[in-house]
Amino acid sequence: MLERLAYLNTGTFGPLPQRTVDLVVRWQKRVLVEGRSSLALWDESKEIRSDLRAALASTIGADSDSLALTTSTTEGCDVVLSGLQVGPEDEVVTTDLEHPGLLGALHVSPAQVRVARLQDRPASEALAAIEAELSARTRLVALSHVAWTTGAVLPVAELAGRSFRLLVDGAQSVGAVPVDVRSLGCDFYTVSGQKWLLGPDTTGALYVRPDRVEELALTAPSYLSWEDTTALVPWPDARRFESVWIGPGPLAGLLASIHFAEEVGDERFARARETAEACRELCEAKAEMITEPGQATIVSFRPKGDAAELVAGLADRGVVVRDLPGLGWVRASCGFWTSPEDLERLAAGL
Repeated sequence: MLERLAYLNTGTFGPLPQRTVDLVVRWQKRVLVEGRSSLALWDESKEIRSDLRAALASTIGADSDSLALTTSTTEGCDVVLSGLQVGPEDEVVTTDLEHPGLLGALHVSPAQVRVARLQDRPASEALAAIEAELSARTRLVALSHVAWTTGAVLPVAELAGRSFRLLVDGAQSVGAVPVDVRSLGCDFYTVSGQKWLLGPDTTGALYVRPDRVEELALTAPSYLSWEDTTALVPWPDARRFESVWIGPGPLAGLLASIHFAEEVGDERFARARETAEACRELCEAKAEMITEPGQATIVSFRPKGDAAELVAGLADRGVVVRDLPGLGWVRASCGFWTSPEDLERLAAGL
């Protein structure tokens, strides 16, 4: 795909490594031949789940038992918001840069939601704007590590360690920028597998700080939630929050993608950010730049014409970006695999 397209939409779905696709296909062929419920396959599936938790934990600086495997960051947000059981007397603080995957859970919550207005502010003012919304009734602050619309890096560590709990949407950060949940000090952190980790669809994880596990009610238990399935005794850690069975193929594929990125090395983070800066510089003369310098790996801008029409026109030229609904912006996602030629194709299309 990268040989044909200037693919700049990893903020939605990342490119799949060949090894990942091959492994998923092999698993599908295997269950076709052997069936999906043999003892051997069940044991291997459990081993893959364990190995994947360990790999994801290493990626975000956590212990493997502090991770629940999920289908998405949205599922992780739902687990936390429902598990905290916030009531009408509680306040939750969020921002106007959040994705519907987080906002949806807040919207159906009975809590009072206060929104810090960050969209038209520089990133340096984000902390003060969020703090202005805090009160003695604030039970939870829920925000992204990296904003899906602007690529801004939000002040997670600066908000940690206070009287409220901190839920972080990591959809646009894990795999794009270095993440260490211990250093960040957050209570809950969601992980998306299909974006910057380059994994298959319906993969992800939820980090729950070990001393916060008992604070979350188990609101959507599954067969996977129980350490003892006969007596229905839940796992003593985050594994109790695994509410959806994910087949071994996608999980093995995500594990392969994580190993692929590890082979590239930690320099991939610096390269991706350098590429994003180069993208800004190439495009800022041709469009109104939204993303500030020095942020993450997303570059958003307001084109001179209609954003949706521009995205369609760029697609015809083999350049894949997306428009952001309701904003009139175009978003480009830059990874360590993005080449200078990809950026030149985008600039020429503008």
